[in-house]
Amino acid sequence: MVTRFLRRFFTHPADYAISTFLFQMRSGVMRFVDIGANLTDPMFRGIYRGKQAHADDWHLVLKRARDAGVEKLIMTGTNLADSQEAIDEIKKHNEENMLYSTVGCHPTRCTEFENHEGGPADYLSKLLNIVTENPSHVVAIGECGLDYDRLHFCPKETQKKYFELQFDLAEKTKLPMFLHNRNTGDDFYDMVKANRHKFRHGVVHSFTGSVEEMKKLVDLDLFIGVNGCSLKTEENLQVVKEIPRDRLMIETDAPWCEIRPTHASHKHLASVPKEEMELYAPLTKKKEKFEMGYMVKNRCEPCATG
Repeated sequence: MVTRFLRRFFTHPADYAISTFLFQMRSGVMRFVDIGANLTDPMFRGIYRGKQAHADDWHLVLKRARDAGVEKLIMTGTNLADSQEAIDEIKKHNEENMLYSTVGCHPTRCTEFENHEGGPADYLSKLLNIVTENPSHVVAIGECGLDYDRLHFCPKETQKKYFELQFDLAEKTKLPMFLHNRNTGDDFYDMVKANRHKFRHGVVHSFTGSVEEMKKLVDLDLFIGVNGCSLKTEENLQVVKEIPRDRLMIETDAPWCEIRPTHASHKHLASVPKEEMELYAPLTKKKEKFEMGYMVKNRCEPCATG
């Protein structure tokens, strides 16, 4: 639904033409890459807040994504354990060469460096080992960055210390960076700018900042990742409209960041043909009334990339 919204929101084809890295047309079928989905989240195994609410339907999540034209999907690594789990799942379920992953540590998880039994250096070394041992599966370093909205999970200085180390990881592996930024003033921009020589490419995912912030990041030759959280307000929509078409990337950030009825973008979906909505937003049921084959209400899935 993210891409379908963009195609209806912009006023001219040249405005919404997105890089062929994101989607292509072949024989009338739209094809997509979801650049960020948290498929290691327990929700996709039916587990919510540590309790089993319904059966594991991970395999159907992938099927719905394929049916909706998602040909490539990048699983987000948010810490050492998630990064390894993503690799394990890829090796078990990647018959169609659909799945890839990032490897890194989310800013809110950075205390794990210091709490790790082997210490911060060993934590970083283990992240590096996952990358070097799985070169055909790992496509970026991250998710890493700064998040000042959730300092109760990890203090500011700890976030900055281990964000810095992950630039070194990108430099060693020569991989792009999958970046996170929430309410950090100039700190995120300043750190990225100071380390920009260490990595060739990068995307600031789930972007919710201002036009001015977006333009500064684009001036650093970075891509901007857009999902439902990027489309909540009218101001958000104007920012997205200003993103240069060759700097725009599409993601779902599943199971989070769906387009909701309260979002300013939701009204633009009214003109989407019914047959397309059935692919990008299949019928849902609440988790308490789960039925195999239905999406779970309010659990975003990669099929929504369209």
